[in-house]
Amino acid sequence: MAQVKIDNVIKRYGAVQVMHGVDVDINDGEFVVLVGPSGCGKSTLLRMLAGLEEISDGTISIGDRVVNDVPPKERDIAMVFQSYALYPHKTVYDNIGFPLKMAKRPQDEIDKKVTGAADILDLTKYLKRYPKELSGGQRQRVAMGRAIVRDPQVFLFDEPLSNLDAKLRVTMRVEIKELHQRLGTTIVYVTHDQIEAMTMADKIVVMRDGRVEQIGAPLDLYDNPANIFVAGFIGSPSMNFVHGQIVNDGGVRQFRSDNGLMLPLPHTNAADGTKVTYGIRPEHITISDHGVPLRVIVVEPTGSETQVFAKHGTDFIDAMVKDRFKAAPNSEVRFAIDPANVHLFDRATEQRL
Repeated sequence: MAQVKIDNVIKRYGAVQVMHGVDVDINDGEFVVLVGPSGCGKSTLLRMLAGLEEISDGTISIGDRVVNDVPPKERDIAMVFQSYALYPHKTVYDNIGFPLKMAKRPQDEIDKKVTGAADILDLTKYLKRYPKELSGGQRQRVAMGRAIVRDPQVFLFDEPLSNLDAKLRVTMRVEIKELHQRLGTTIVYVTHDQIEAMTMADKIVVMRDGRVEQIGAPLDLYDNPANIFVAGFIGSPSMNFVHGQIVNDGGVRQFRSDNGLMLPLPHTNAADGTKVTYGIRPEHITISDHGVPLRVIVVEPTGSETQVFAKHGTDFIDAMVKDRFKAAPNSEVRFAIDPANVHLFDRATEQRL
């Protein structure tokens, strides 16, 4: 196991700079997820950590050693790709043991490590099979087994669940998290799926356009997003955002949208007239006779919850309510909002107030 330090890392492709001074500290044994939309730089950062991309400036350290100029095979890391990258002509046993065979390890050591990894990943009965005889989830476990036998200081996962169906992704999330709890090895995991990030990570690094927007524990980012981007990216369904300003209506401070929608305001030091973006998560909205009236667009029952899409003018609000709820399109629904759950952001800078 090892600590990883990414210090002011910059990446350029010719005159184009794609990484802008990234700083991330990863503690020994920590499960850290790099998350963000396509093109944000998360996979590039992982590849620089692996040694597959050169660093234009800054340093990356694994343990006590700066690895900028260290070849990938000498960094004591193991990488698991989304494509599995298995040898089709080799059995599961030979695929898992391949790194040890290339390192010319004794056969008894190979046997011990391969059978040990297969036991951890529930692959023992598949050791004589070939990749074409396995499911997608089993192939991904073989790729993980090949990483485990190397006993690396750091595991790197590059969107390993992207090729799996939704149900299998949930199963594999649990398996990877359980593997981390069992091995205690440092893991750096890349995904564009914020659900994966929220459910698996000890710490999340939210990235956009080659920069780190915020770093924190999953629930810290959910409860206290630093800006509109993080607030909208973390949480599913996404946070609602309404543009408007703070007004004083007969001594009562409220939020008034550009379309005239009046919503309750949390405590804030921002002055009356301040232009803000009002954020409220769908799961923090309830239906009440004393709520704010909106017009129903669509109602989507999901079983245990009901998702209600409604509008006021061009202000669009999505609510995820616990009760089963029916309403005809264009009928009135009243949404109640607890001010304690409201997030306010500066409209110009998009930073949290």
